[in-house]
Amino acid sequence: MRGRFQFVDDHRATYEVKRLCEVLELNRSSYYKWLSGWQARAARQHRDRVLAAKIREVHGESGGAYGSPRVAAELREKGLPVNEKRAARVMRAFSITGIRLRRRVRTTVPDPAATLVPDLFQRDFTAPEPGWKYMGDITYLPLAGGEFLCLATVLDCFSRRVVGWSIADHMRTDLVADALRMAARTRGGPDGSLFHSDHGAQLGLNRSSQHRLPGGIVGAR
Repeated sequence: MRGRFQFVDDHRATYEVKRLCEVLELNRSSYYKWLSGWQARAARQHRDRVLAAKIREVHGESGGAYGSPRVAAELREKGLPVNEKRAARVMRAFSITGIRLRRRVRTTVPDPAATLVPDLFQRDFTAPEPGWKYMGDITYLPLAGGEFLCLATVLDCFSRRVVGWSIADHMRTDLVADALRMAARTRGGPDGSLFHSDHGAQLGLNRSSQHRLPGGIVGAR
């Protein structure tokens, strides 16, 4: 059936559609329904190709590291209304993949007797503008001989983009503070912003996972 519809479409400029459908014993309404669906699919494929080109730009700027969540956030920041689901679908279709990080080594265990503190984020990890909320993490990078380097990263909750990072062979206060200083330079200064991390002690603040950042900790040197 699809082949006959295609035959009609290929010869419609030479012969009347009505006559072609009569010869091929096709219902004209069925042909036009097929044609409408084909045009919609072609338009979608074109939009996907255009989006894939923009995704490749963002993906390339990240050094091939970004997956669909960060790619979608970056495109939205550039003014393109793309959700994560569509970005993921197009990335799969065009074989664009991000880097999968290795599983972290767990070096600390939360104290169940620790005092509960207010939830500053209220489970909302979005932000109305850049520099409003940050998330931090420390990844342990294994080296030869069983040693590790520590990579501290700071993510802006608005763009879902890494805006600060620091790497060292220790987990002292400077590791995270240096990453926050980079975020301050990138986003204009997080003084008073909210910061969420599983490594509160590295900031010298307290054992909470959330903090309102005082200027003295992240002030540029």
